[in-house]
Amino acid sequence: MSERHAGRSVFITGAGGGIGRETALRLAGEGARVMATDVNGDAARETADLVKAKDGTALSATVDVRVRSDIRAAAEAAVEAWGSLNLLVNNAGLVTPHSLSDLTEDAWDLVLDVNLKGQFLVAQELAPRLGAAGGGAIVNLSTVEASVVVTSGSTAQPHYNASKGGVPMLTKALAVELAAQNIRVNCVAPGPIATDFFSYEDVTSSEAMEFMGQRLLVNRVGTPADVASAVSWLLSDEAAWIDGIELPVDGGWLTR
Repeated sequence: MSERHAGRSVFITGAGGGIGRETALRLAGEGARVMATDVNGDAARETADLVKAKDGTALSATVDVRVRSDIRAAAEAAVEAWGSLNLLVNNAGLVTPHSLSDLTEDAWDLVLDVNLKGQFLVAQELAPRLGAAGGGAIVNLSTVEASVVVTSGSTAQPHYNASKGGVPMLTKALAVELAAQNIRVNCVAPGPIATDFFSYEDVTSSEAMEFMGQRLLVNRVGTPADVASAVSWLLSDEAAWIDGIELPVDGGWLTR
């Protein structure tokens, strides 16, 4: 693979599996040093080990993105080891299976705190470090559900939609504020992706494909590699004149 990220260090949240792990492997394969963080420390360590098994450079840390001290400690460890941080991928996220009628305040707070406040906290902690390195780039993970409600029935997940709906606007605000520090900020909005975020069977079943086929223009479910490719490009110098955007990676989902 290319060395488009050679000499750079990246901090990735939610790197213990799925899109986060695939992004860690992709960026490491393109020369980046990877700080793999996850609320599940064992999963983060496994990702780091996979990077190192492919001759990449990686560290891992247990990070709950709701906890500023976790974020700060991991960032300091990366800077101590490598001298700088240049890139950030705000990937950590979750959802709980609640519709409006049974949505609790605790579930609302959990999802908003991880999916939206967590991105704010990580960006606030990492931005000065990226600025100190002369600038860099941030990619936040959103979803097509920031723009549309995806459901085959009459219920939705209001807390998830609200949390992800805030990511594109947070991205724009960060892009404006951090431009003076030579830091670009963009976000990626995946469509249906076959990961362990939802069960693989749920996403790829014949019933699911029949429903999704009404929207998808590319007739398959997306993969973590599809998203990792977009993230890598937005972080790279090839996207040097792109700032503040939301890039759908959705097989055409938002087209119709």
